[in-house]
Amino acid sequence: QVRLVESGGGLVQAGGSLRLSCAASGLSFSSVSMGWFRQAPGKEREFVAHINQNSGMLIHADSVNGRFAISRDNAKNTVYLQMNSLKPEDTAVYYCAATAGSAWSRITDYAWWGQGTQVTVSS
Repeated sequence: QVRLVESGGGLVQAGGSLRLSCAASGLSFSSVSMGWFRQAPGKEREFVAHINQNSGMLIHADSVNGRFAISRDNAKNTVYLQMNSLKPEDTAVYYCAATAGSAWSRITDYAWWGQGTQVTVSS
């Protein structure tokens, strides 16, 4: 059974930083690409970042480019999202997801999802 468990969310002031983690089990972690998405209240879930199997391809949404950084540690079966210079508009539930395919930008590209972790940025 595939399991993705996010952690590291919380309440932070604008300008602050958080690092999210997503621990994977039940799959061959080094064989899948990983993504982060987020969903703010009343809004659709949106793409945040993607990393391929060997960290050779990193993609970040324009809204977070230069502030957020995705990374992974295949030895620990974990993907990370370092979030700096946080803004109130970054407030959302953040989800990690895994895909065995090559596409990465859409929710439907990912087969496995975590339950999410709440990030709240106060002004």
